[in-house]
Amino acid sequence: MNLAETRALLLYTAEKMIESEPHLTELDLKIGDGDHGLGMQRGFTAVRDLLKTETFQPKDVGELFLTSGTKMMSSMGGASGAIFGTLFRAGGKAIAGQESFNADVLAVFLVAGSKAVFERGGAKPGDKTMIDALVAAEKQAELVKALPLKEAIVSIAKAAEEGAESTRNQVAVFGRAKSLGERSLGYVDPGAVSMSLILKYMSEYLNQ
Repeated sequence: MNLAETRALLLYTAEKMIESEPHLTELDLKIGDGDHGLGMQRGFTAVRDLLKTETFQPKDVGELFLTSGTKMMSSMGGASGAIFGTLFRAGGKAIAGQESFNADVLAVFLVAGSKAVFERGGAKPGDKTMIDALVAAEKQAELVKALPLKEAIVSIAKAAEEGAESTRNQVAVFGRAKSLGERSLGYVDPGAVSMSLILKYMSEYLNQ
């Protein structure tokens, strides 16, 4: 995908994430304070508006993701803004200079983003956070990075979805859900679902 096509992919993903607000809010009301959906909606509205601005002309794919991450950070607030903003900013920095977006570039983006999110928040797989979906996606991306993006993204999105679903059987150790202890069992982590949805919508766009 060239830069213009990647921009269109990101715009589609942003619009679908905005539409996902009610679903994410409902999930967060079960184990959080119910503001995750609104935070994601705010962040991706800022990204959508950026991508629709004609004066925004990133020089490469890295700058496209990096600037999107900056917009998330400044608009979302809270832990989600910091975490998802960090993912996009660190991933964007790692792919600076890339003229096109393919499975290999996506793998580099996810690996760098995952590392930065871990360094920022300290969560690891099994802690019932977005890291569960992100690390699952990152590992799969490394396995399929030689494939065409259209094919690779399907399995990467599926791995992220399975990672998010795995949080149902975990006890939360971060955020508001931490205070629920064992009562957080049986519910998926909204951040992990958001992470899996971002990749799901990318896959949807590429394969529609």
